Amino acid sequence: MLKVDIHTHILPETWPDLKARYGYGGFVQLDHNGPGCARMSIDSRAFRDVAKNCWDPETRLAECDGHGVDVQVLSTVPVMFSYWAKPQDSHDLSRLLNDHIASVVADHPRRFVGLGTVPMQDAELAVQELERCVQTLGLAGIQIGTHVNGKNLDDERVFPVFEAAEALGAAVFVHPWDMLGGERMSRYWLSWLVGMPTETALAICSMIFGGIFERLPRLRVAFAHGGGAFPATLGRIDHGFEVRPDLCAVNVGTSPREQLGRFYVDALVHDGKALRALIDLVGSKRVALGTDYPFPLGEHVPGALIESLRLDPTTRERLFGGSALEWLNLEPGRFS
Repeated sequence: MLKVDIHTHILPETWPDLKARYGYGGFVQLDHNGPGCARMSIDSRAFRDVAKNCWDPETRLAECDGHGVDVQVLSTVPVMFSYWAKPQDSHDLSRLLNDHIASVVADHPRRFVGLGTVPMQDAELAVQELERCVQTLGLAGIQIGTHVNGKNLDDERVFPVFEAAEALGAAVFVHPWDMLGGERMSRYWLSWLVGMPTETALAICSMIFGGIFERLPRLRVAFAHGGGAFPATLGRIDHGFEVRPDLCAVNVGTSPREQLGRFYVDALVHDGKALRALIDLVGSKRVALGTDYPFPLGEHVPGALIESLRLDPTTRERLFGGSALEWLNLEPGRFS
């Protein structure tokens, strides 16, 4: 049974001084401060400490082998999106990150699949880089944030990127970043615990109510962290669509509940009852293993939560590999 982890993050081991490269600050730097460890910082302010498994493919493969993971889908760390930067600089950084991911995949094509990043603040540049990712680098698609500098994913300035992804057959992975309400969530890690699920629910609702899935029926999108707060609030969201169509149905003719099945989610919900409810809600064909490797909020034993449910073999196969391969539009034979 093929085990594919659709939600893992990777960085290059080194990259240039971006402040010197672009002439202004705000970018992430990686400072190696000991054997197998490094600190991500922004303008000398610590952001996150990471270990060798964040940049070293051999370490990743050893840990995958230890947990029975056959394939990892690689994407950058969302703080690297840099949508706030000048578009040409974000584009340059995207190329650097995408070239790195493509090189890792090229070295281990049976173990890794790559998702690129694109400068979403400029749709023309984003589409240009998306085309390069798919057509030149051989990546399976892109990872994007839940918003673009405060513009939700139903914004018409974002639509050309989705349109291009559908045309190219590229998978899209939506990951929360730059969480809303930060001024109220500065303590207790609340931006990660509360802000991220909220961001993801907002992104899903924006795409549903914005009619993105109706306009682009072949677009393949997956959302991180089990869809965030969306599954638990679908009843309220769907009820709102029914009782206030003047507010909710202005751009779409299909209810949120009827649009279940038009997108995928990963299984990273940290609770067996929540995962079972998620499978019941969206169906096993739309849920895929995802761990947020190699970070603390991830699932440390990939697939352990899925195994705990004692699912039938067909459902287990879908969650471990089938849904992922369908979303990525890849055949299992690629990894044999």
